[in-house]
Amino acid sequence: MTFRARALIRLGALRKNLRVIRDAAPGAKVMAVIKANAYGHGMQAVAETLTDSDAFAVARLPEAISLHESGIEKPVVLLAGVLTSLELDEALRRKFQIVVHCIEQIELLESAAGGATTVWLKFDTGMNRLGFSPVGAEELIARLRACEAVSELRLMSHLACADELENPASEAQFDQFRSVVKGFDGAVSIANSPATLGWSQIVSAGETFGFSGDHWIRPGLALFGISPFEGRNGSDLGLAPVMQFEARLIAIKPLREGARVGYRGRYQAQADSVIGIIAAGYGDGYTRHFRTGTPVVINGRRVPLIGNVSMDMIAVDLGSEAVDKVGDIATLWGRELPVEEVAPWADAIPYELVCGVMHRETSEIID
Repeated sequence: MTFRARALIRLGALRKNLRVIRDAAPGAKVMAVIKANAYGHGMQAVAETLTDSDAFAVARLPEAISLHESGIEKPVVLLAGVLTSLELDEALRRKFQIVVHCIEQIELLESAAGGATTVWLKFDTGMNRLGFSPVGAEELIARLRACEAVSELRLMSHLACADELENPASEAQFDQFRSVVKGFDGAVSIANSPATLGWSQIVSAGETFGFSGDHWIRPGLALFGISPFEGRNGSDLGLAPVMQFEARLIAIKPLREGARVGYRGRYQAQADSVIGIIAAGYGDGYTRHFRTGTPVVINGRRVPLIGNVSMDMIAVDLGSEAVDKVGDIATLWGRELPVEEVAPWADAIPYELVCGVMHRETSEIID
């Protein structure tokens, strides 16, 4: 018995998913989003596997530095940009690409002491988070193109509701973005995972939006085999789950009718059964918000979580005829149990669950 709880990371599935995503947007360049430790999958291993991507994107400078110092040579994009002159100097020195979303960042670039890099100018077309208003885009573009610290200027935006295929908000954002990039002769990016897999406008983005440079897509969640659409699993889209989150049974014992289970005795057995204790809890990233009834797979069958999730353990009802043994592996999510199906039991989204896995024991990475 070599582990209690672990994330088993299948790199072959990762490569397959990238191929599926490329097929959805022929000719597009791929900026693989691997922030938050590659959505909990291990940033370095993921970067070393995705050799067919054209660039990587992370949220913050320390993530980019970690990639750079581990020997990753592909371009790295800082999605939140930089905030201080020290950060800018470091980014320019390492040739990181920078997203610019506020006037203070433009002023930083204009005051840079030396060096130049590719800059992505971000426009807020309806997300109302980061980015400039499309009004005044021409002036901003001219200003950055005149800046010595900008070796190449590219344009981007981010979609708020692309995972809702009937929501007209995305069409409105497309219209806003078109007003900015029409006639632009540089690279452009607007598509995240759901836009790439669900919106036909992305297939012919240059024609749709009227720009003549490279078209970049920015897949994140879909790379890891997870559907960005509610009610659909990754397998429905031709994707394969990369993470198998699993743990071992460490105890099996009778559970009598009327017995209460776990902290505060929130669960009471309605009949005689067999209880199994699994070595995973919220300290491992199996959130405390999971409710009684959450499915877990053991020996090919689904059994329900019972009672509250503890820091290091959960309890499941194995059933009165159980023949499971201590040491058997339980799948908390993965091939047999899609994380998309598990997440609603915690009122969560799949992003939240996979990002939250705390690798208390070394994850196993296989091809």
